[in-house]
Amino acid sequence: MTAAPGETIAGTTAETLAAAVPASNEAVPALAAAPTSAAIARVMVDSPVPQLDRLFDYRVPEELRGDIRLGVRVRVPLRSAGRVADGYVVELVDQGDYTGVLSDVEGLVSAVPVLAPEVAILARRAADRAAGSAIDVVRVAVPGRQARVEKAWLAADRPSPLPRVTAPTISGYAAGRIESAVAEGARLAVDAIPTVTRVVALPKAGPSAQAGPDTELGTELGREVWVGHWAVTMAAAAAGCLAAGKSAILAVPDYRDQEQLTSALEAILPAERIVRLDARQSNPDRYRAFLRCLDSGGDQSSDALVIVGNRSVVYAPAANLGLIAIWDDGDPLHSEPLAPYVHTRDAALLRQEQQGCALLFVGHSRSTEVERLVEVGWVASVSPAPLVLPKVIPTVQQSSTDRLAAQARIPSSAWSAARTALESGPVLVQVARPGYAPRLACVDCGQSARCLRCEGPLAQKSARSIPACAWCGALAADWRCENCEGTRLRFVGTGATRTAEDLGRAFPGVRVIIADGERHIMSIGPEPALVIATRGAEPVAAGGYRAILLLDGERMVARESLRVAEDCLRWWSNATALAARGAPTYLVGVGGALASALSTWRHADFARAELADRRRLRFPPAIRVATVTGTLEAVATAVAAATIPAGSIPVADILGPVDTGPGTVRTIVRFDYSAGAEIASTLRAEIIRSSTNRRRAIAAKGAGGAATPNLRVRFDDTEPFLE
Repeated sequence: MTAAPGETIAGTTAETLAAAVPASNEAVPALAAAPTSAAIARVMVDSPVPQLDRLFDYRVPEELRGDIRLGVRVRVPLRSAGRVADGYVVELVDQGDYTGVLSDVEGLVSAVPVLAPEVAILARRAADRAAGSAIDVVRVAVPGRQARVEKAWLAADRPSPLPRVTAPTISGYAAGRIESAVAEGARLAVDAIPTVTRVVALPKAGPSAQAGPDTELGTELGREVWVGHWAVTMAAAAAGCLAAGKSAILAVPDYRDQEQLTSALEAILPAERIVRLDARQSNPDRYRAFLRCLDSGGDQSSDALVIVGNRSVVYAPAANLGLIAIWDDGDPLHSEPLAPYVHTRDAALLRQEQQGCALLFVGHSRSTEVERLVEVGWVASVSPAPLVLPKVIPTVQQSSTDRLAAQARIPSSAWSAARTALESGPVLVQVARPGYAPRLACVDCGQSARCLRCEGPLAQKSARSIPACAWCGALAADWRCENCEGTRLRFVGTGATRTAEDLGRAFPGVRVIIADGERHIMSIGPEPALVIATRGAEPVAAGGYRAILLLDGERMVARESLRVAEDCLRWWSNATALAARGAPTYLVGVGGALASALSTWRHADFARAELADRRRLRFPPAIRVATVTGTLEAVATAVAAATIPAGSIPVADILGPVDTGPGTVRTIVRFDYSAGAEIASTLRAEIIRSSTNRRRAIAAKGAGGAATPNLRVRFDDTEPFLE
């Protein structure tokens, strides 16, 4: 499968990647298992200064030549002010290009080669694509050193060969496509089956399993868990990869998804084959799991592991990598908040090209970014058969004649369905916001109530709690309206807690469960219950929900965001997939194309239409964007250099500048994917130039000097389009 000329994979042209990236695992250098006698070490210095984003040559002293190896942490001197910095050994050579006198490596921080060669290559290419520093990516990829854990790992015997894994049989739709993709290293966009599946998580599961709708995984008695079918699909694909002797990396947005995926994996794989690597772990536990991944760096099938985690897991060391699978790539939790802000999807695309492994994008609702990859032919599309379509009923034209139903914002048909469903099992009610009253307003003038300290919006967590600022948390006990001097507040909107109160009165005797960011409820039983959940926090019900009500749709759609349509469709689809087979899902307050896409379950068509609209308007992901922030002079210079290279015509168009704060402006640069490498290189050069020319302002009497703001660049950022 190849991309058309000029089209791109992850921001670099297909021709460039084909020439620059190793085509298979064999082309990636293996992790050095033994010390070296090389005379020169090329070190990636751990420094935030952008001009130090390159390899520095250091002489390896005689006393360290038996200990230095690729990937180890070392301490090296910097010429400025006699400072010493930490770094990673990326290359070892006998001779360098520098003809002067080299400084010596100061010392060895750790004998463990924590920076695997394949991760060092990935960090460099991801940073180049995003106009960032490779060391910033390495900080995300390599956890901080934990000396005690490391000493215990070094002293322990290397693990004996793990139990052999037999490839499971993937039943259901597109089974052959997924199995072939894993075997051949292909790329697929898989639309997951919208249903829940019962698995039996065992301490040591049986060697084979079936992975179909409502199919029990495992062959012995164990802990019964219900998970989304997407987790079963990803687990079976990973097990097939392990059976071929290669490791698999599975990335999910948050801990809720990780729990489901881990349960599905435990049903078909030995516990020794599964490694959890995520940010919720304590520092020692995360470093211990990371060292376990280093044990899989060899090319032996007995070393292969399944590595599960959130966005940073895509950088886990795995030289013999056979599969990368990402669940729900449209979730904003896959966006890295740290510079250089590389999305999980983009890092996975680069690593797939680098190591020649299979790549699966799994989701109920397809993102426009994945749809673009499908349209250029870089990713193949796999959609479910019509037999598994959920039963979605839009109710935008319906109203409620029942007083309690109207108070709970539920149409009569959905109200009746919920009452009937509660006789046999749980009912899910999805709401937009947590708390009691998401927003408060003045009774007299109707103006939104704002915090007297920071101007943030006031909200209320419960009926008896004191209103507090949603930004700074300050209590508003003596609040007074700045517009009319009024002191009385009224509720605007309804949160999860207030909805639970309303429904509790409407359904007396029924257990009411609230699931949101503060109440971490992962699963519930099959007993009748009303589950009020915010989007993304819905627990999995045993056997599936007997009915699902999607409330506050009009409020969700009204959010100002470029991605609001695909976000809403993703939220509703993930909730709908938790229904029992044949159970109804009622979409309240929304009609049009969104309701049609959800009710017909034609997410790919909706993503295609959304992408076409973005292409006409030159919005991402139809094109790439870079936001440049800093002083007016620095931004103007950088944008001019990026948009009009010397002796050529403009390759991009600009939006702005606009003020973003005292002394700073922001400009958006829009450009085609084919110009991504050139513009990233130019903006990176401008960042370095701005950093080297930065001067500290003369301080006024009694005030400290303040440095002029740095020039900051972020690629593929959609936040400017939210305003």
